Amino acid sequence: MSSRRNFLVGSITTAVGAIAGYWLGRNRAPQLPTEIESIAPSKKRFKGGLVISTWYHGLAANEAAWDIIKSGGRAVDAVEQGVSVTEADPNGGSVGIGGTPDREGKVTLDACIMDETGNAGSVSYLENILHPISVARKVMDDTPHVMLAGDGALQFAKEQGFEEIDLLTPDAKARWEKWLEEAKYKPIINIENHDTIGLLAMDKEGNLSGACTTSGLGFKMRGRVGDSPVIGAGLFVDNEFGAATATGLGEAVLKTCGSFLIVELMRQGLSPQEACEEGVRRIAAGQNEEDFQIGYLAVNKAGEVGAYAIHPGFEYAQHRDGNNEMVKVASLHAD
Repeated sequence: MSSRRNFLVGSITTAVGAIAGYWLGRNRAPQLPTEIESIAPSKKRFKGGLVISTWYHGLAANEAAWDIIKSGGRAVDAVEQGVSVTEADPNGGSVGIGGTPDREGKVTLDACIMDETGNAGSVSYLENILHPISVARKVMDDTPHVMLAGDGALQFAKEQGFEEIDLLTPDAKARWEKWLEEAKYKPIINIENHDTIGLLAMDKEGNLSGACTTSGLGFKMRGRVGDSPVIGAGLFVDNEFGAATATGLGEAVLKTCGSFLIVELMRQGLSPQEACEEGVRRIAAGQNEEDFQIGYLAVNKAGEVGAYAIHPGFEYAQHRDGNNEMVKVASLHAD
């Protein structure tokens, strides 16, 4: 009887296991192609030096970055210096001093930086500091962390010798007071032809780095943080394959890990242009993108550049072969 009982229990267990295995097999996510695991970095390398950045304010940023590149400096130093120019421009309205405040009238800044080794630093919801990108660099270089936020980021900045200043300029205050008349937020596509600045650089050793800095959405909710300080969303660098940065409505980029996606697509063999186009399509699929803009900018190790946007109007600045010029970007939707 005991052997019969054991036989029945064993048979039932075997049957249940077989059925479970069948259904698990049917519902298991497909395995990634083995080819992806064996992809090697492209043998093509560009070592002439290159700087690209989002929007028209990228021209001045590129010049500062290029001064470092042409003298043989590191790409990470170039990207920090480049976007610092934009942070210090009170006329920009979307980065650093003069940035549009939140709905409480406070200017809060987000920034991140990533170097050729994969190290990264970030600050978010930072107030009263002129150069959040340099605080992010300090987080990268001098702490075991990647991101500091809010009061903690401000405390760290002051401990590192950064001085507090009032970031709310008279023009920015006037914009806020005008907004208070209706107190309604609606995303505006390509407002004043500028937004976040994301800057990517390749130095003469062929190494890549990137930086991203912004005051975020104008009149945002108090405490809102977008994609710009998030590694893998607003910025990502893989020194073996390429780098990417994003501009536009950060919530959409965050939900798709946009910059990481684009670099990963380049790792799988897509060109920077193809990768940017696919990144935009991922955002546009299944949602109403009529009222917001997303723009991606990317470069691979061969020095090939790609860019794409949801709507017309996105441009980037490119410093290559001694020329610093604006480049218009194709878009998913036409005029």
